[in-house]
Amino acid sequence: MRHRHRRVYRSRDAMILGVCGGLAEHFDVSVFWVRVAFVFGVFSTAFFPVALLYLIAAFLMPLKPVQPIQSEEEQEFYDSYTHSSSMALHRLKRTFDRLDRRIQRMEDKVTGAGYDWERRLKEER
Repeated sequence: MRHRHRRVYRSRDAMILGVCGGLAEHFDVSVFWVRVAFVFGVFSTAFFPVALLYLIAAFLMPLKPVQPIQSEEEQEFYDSYTHSSSMALHRLKRTFDRLDRRIQRMEDKVTGAGYDWERRLKEER
């Protein structure tokens, strides 16, 4: 398995939008110090630049998944969902449609007239 870089997510334990918490988790530092640095940056730059960067980061950073991502397939689905929920729902629909077709083929086989005869012949032997 190839090495993958850790992604930066917004924290679900957020005070406002989870950017500071997400950065703290990613860099493995206390969220308190990240928030102190943010507040210091806000007051030292007359509010606007740092606040704008915070909002941009909140918009660009996906929300941390509820469950840890275990595989590349799960990562791909999560990325598609965070970028386009309609695309992710379309993928889910396709997956369930394929499963439905497989189940229908299995039901047709089991409930078909030919299956009953095969079962009876096997029981009589």
